[in-house]
Amino acid sequence: MTPVPAGQARSTSSATVVLTDSAPAAPPLIRVAAGILRDPAGRILIAQRPAGGHVGGFWEFPGGKLNPDEAPGQALVRELQEELGITVEAATPFMTYRHEYPERVVELHVFLVERYSGEPRGVEGQPLRWVALAELPTAGLLEADQPIAVALGKEPAFTRLPVLSRW
Repeated sequence: MTPVPAGQARSTSSATVVLTDSAPAAPPLIRVAAGILRDPAGRILIAQRPAGGHVGGFWEFPGGKLNPDEAPGQALVRELQEELGITVEAATPFMTYRHEYPERVVELHVFLVERYSGEPRGVEGQPLRWVALAELPTAGLLEADQPIAVALGKEPAFTRLPVLSRW
C-alpha cells in the first residue's frame, strides 16, 4: 500500500480515514492565587464554590484567577478584596504547584496572609467557614486544594505564626 501524506484521506472499503500530524491540544493552564487566613482562634478560612460551576459545592481557600500579566501577589490582593471585602496588608508566599484536571491544569500560588484589615465576608454570596487545621482533611476541600492542607499540617512556621486578636 502506498503511504498517504498527513492531512489527506485514504478511502477504504468501509470508511474514509484522515491522517493528521497534529497532537491533541493541551488542556488550558489556569493560574490562581489563594490565601490562607486565620482568625484569632487560629482557625482557617475556607469558601464554598458555586454549585453550578467547575467542581461546584466543594470548599476551597479563598482567591481567584490571575489576570493576564498580573503577578500572583497582586492577584491575591485584588481577589481577596473582591471576594472577601478585606485589604491584604502582609502576605508571604507559601507554595506553588500544579494540579491537573482532565479538562484543565490549575497552577496555584498560595500565600500565608499574615495581616489584613476588614472582616471577611462572602461578598459574592459564597458561604464562608472557619475550620481548625485538624479539620481541613475532612472539610470537603476540592482535590486541587488538598495538598495545601497537607503542607499546612507539616509546616512548623505556620503553627508558629502569631495569632493576633486584631490585625
